[in-house]
Amino acid sequence: MDYVRVLEDLISIDTSVPPGSNYSEAVDYLQPLFERLGFEVQKVAIPGEHARGKEGRVSLICHRRQMGRPRLIFYSHIDVVPAEGWDAFKPRVENGRIYGRGAADMKGAIVALLVGLEAVKEKPLRYDTSAIVTTDEEIGQSGQLRYLTGFLEPVSGAAVFSLDSSFGYVAIANLGVLQMDVRVKGRSVHSGLSHLGENAVERANLLVQALLSTKQRITERKSDTDVHPSTGLTKMEARLNINKLSGGTAVNIIPDQCLITLDRRLIPEENVEEAEKELMDTLSSIEGVDWEVEKVLRIPTVPPCRDPIVDELAQIIEAVTGQSGKFGEMISGDLPHVAASAWGAKEFGLGVIRPECNIHGRDEFVYQKDIEHLAEIISRFLSAS
Repeated sequence: MDYVRVLEDLISIDTSVPPGSNYSEAVDYLQPLFERLGFEVQKVAIPGEHARGKEGRVSLICHRRQMGRPRLIFYSHIDVVPAEGWDAFKPRVENGRIYGRGAADMKGAIVALLVGLEAVKEKPLRYDTSAIVTTDEEIGQSGQLRYLTGFLEPVSGAAVFSLDSSFGYVAIANLGVLQMDVRVKGRSVHSGLSHLGENAVERANLLVQALLSTKQRITERKSDTDVHPSTGLTKMEARLNINKLSGGTAVNIIPDQCLITLDRRLIPEENVEEAEKELMDTLSSIEGVDWEVEKVLRIPTVPPCRDPIVDELAQIIEAVTGQSGKFGEMISGDLPHVAASAWGAKEFGLGVIRPECNIHGRDEFVYQKDIEHLAEIISRFLSAS
């Protein structure tokens, strides 16, 4: 398989979400590739009610069944974040790197899976193996993952191998998520008559100051789970970020509303309900500000995966690359919680993401050697010979 060409083809399909309008094209491209590797493949349309009302959502379900053997499900997603300011969907290859949106997050890992599966096409597998290619990971896909349960049975006790992960070690834990939109209300008047109005932006600033004080406490919380040294950290850490503050219409109008968008990341030891109460108590502590919560996204935490299969994968990584380990990731996603709560499965990960790959940023790239190494790791992990 010419994996460089395959990755170039995938990058060239703009699967940005929003809007997520080219998912079928990408899935249709991948379907015959999995079929040639001996997999039974089904393209599954996701009903709108399981995709937050969005249409055109599809997944690819691929099976190479080995009944009676331990269950293994490879997870991936085909969607990418939008890109501006560079030719993100015109891939280029330079100095052992492949550039383009999704090169590392995570189309490069899908290609590595294909190469790894090609290496064991004629061999018996140690696992009853499936692979899924999903959509909308970048905006939330829990409903879609739950809908796919019936296409993946048996899922109870399965090992879920997430390819949406870092390279060089086994990812055994992710951060939980709590995101909130807080709308601060005021009353608009002419700026010269500001005494007759209520400035929502200035009122919002009072809430921001209180949240920043809470942030100091939150960011001191550290998990017992190690993170890879490449992050510049030693342990997983809690986060609170105010990532959007918007309000007002013109320089001469007192604003009547202001939106504060909060992004709270939870270490495995934290509870999402308690984290939400902490933020609500902080907001409520400021008197004289009229506000309401408009939208909340919750992804509960999951304990780190300590299953022996993780140790086995770590040993294979070391044999192929010379380095390894088991670490928590300072990223988040729906998969760990859905795998644990809806599937009764154990989830861990290995992909092709490195900190320098600049995922979600300009000039995202993946190292060709990482794709090749991941493919070899997958083939060794699967091979029964």
